[in-house]
Amino acid sequence: MELTWQDFEKVEMRVGTILEVNDFPEARKPAYQLTVDFGPTIGIRKTSAQITKRYQKEDLVGRQIVAVVNFPKKQIGKFMSECLVLGAVGEEGDVILLTPDFEIENGLRIG
Repeated sequence: MELTWQDFEKVEMRVGTILEVNDFPEARKPAYQLTVDFGPTIGIRKTSAQITKRYQKEDLVGRQIVAVVNFPKKQIGKFMSECLVLGAVGEEGDVILLTPDFEIENGLRIG
């Protein structure tokens, strides 16, 4: 299925910096709970990410990532996910985060 340019423009992908990482033992698949700063306009959002195969909690704090910020919130157990972190999924289900090459301003739009 092909997307139109208008379809693509509806997806709001933004750069954010991970502020906090916590274990998420209630998740069905191993995951972390992330707190991400998307700058003054969007603010701080929480999400969960199944990135435990490749990433340690201490290596994620301060790292910039790319996420979709205009999906509806999603309840995951007792946790409310407010954005979707983007990554490439390997054959074994391991996720490799999409990140900018250089540190840039939080909240910048991908497009």
